[in-house]
Amino acid sequence: MKKIIVTGTSRGIGFETAKLLASQGNQVLAISRQINPTLAQMANVTCLSVDICKAEDLLKVSEFIHTTWQDELDIIINNAGQIVNKPFEELSLEDFQRVYQVNVFGVVSLIQECIKFLKPLSHVVTISSMGGVQGVMKFGGLAAYSSSKGAVTILSELLAEEYKEKGISFNVIALGAVQTEMLEEAFPGYKAPLLPDEMAEFIADFALKGNKYFNGKVLQASSSTP
Repeated sequence: MKKIIVTGTSRGIGFETAKLLASQGNQVLAISRQINPTLAQMANVTCLSVDICKAEDLLKVSEFIHTTWQDELDIIINNAGQIVNKPFEELSLEDFQRVYQVNVFGVVSLIQECIKFLKPLSHVVTISSMGGVQGVMKFGGLAAYSSSKGAVTILSELLAEEYKEKGISFNVIALGAVQTEMLEEAFPGYKAPLLPDEMAEFIADFALKGNKYFNGKVLQASSSTP
């Protein structure tokens, strides 16, 4: 049984991942700005209303780990995300800031808040995008989103090196198309080959076992373009 944080659990992949991990007997702390009522009623799940961009909200997370989990944390799955789909010339600085605040700075802040609880064999998995992988096809309108995903990819590679002596692994899963509301916003009308619960199976399994084989790596989980 692992103690696991999953972010962005109000819907989609985050919801399905948290639900699956809890059903397997793991203790899950599901954090999102809006609590999913189905998830809140599940055994092995604690839901907290948390904005990962706010320091005062992140204190709720560390307080929970300290008091309820006795300072034990095994896995963080950074899944929360923000997207803006606009032509580059129409993107404002505020658009970039809004996307980076969640996709980059929120990830940084959560890891910094929780790193003290991570022990050897802990695993931090960040959900990125194929759009954030160098050399892969890119799509217009996603300059803010894709560049932010590239940033957290490099961050994870760096943290894997910085914390390898402590036995903490950092890996990235770069997702292709999954049928979520975010995909519909980026590519209206496109039908993805995978549903959120199908991708959740891969993410959950990798979070639990992947650090035995990988550290500082980017796994491309995509069977299609986009």
